[in-house]
Amino acid sequence: MVRGKIEIKRIENVASRQVTFSKRRKGLLKKAHELSVLCDAQVAAIVFSQKGKLYEFASSE
Repeated sequence: MVRGKIEIKRIENVASRQVTFSKRRKGLLKKAHELSVLCDAQVAAIVFSQKGKLYEFASSE
């Protein structure tokens, strides 16, 4: 079964936007960690929220 494409557009509801940001941020940082472990690569990810809060991941040796 193939998933249909969704239109990428701004989420107008602020609460829904924040929930989506939190979930996607968590997933992105998890993927960065997985990439660093599986490929033995140095990885860095920097994400800023709409309010300017910094979230980051950096692999360490």
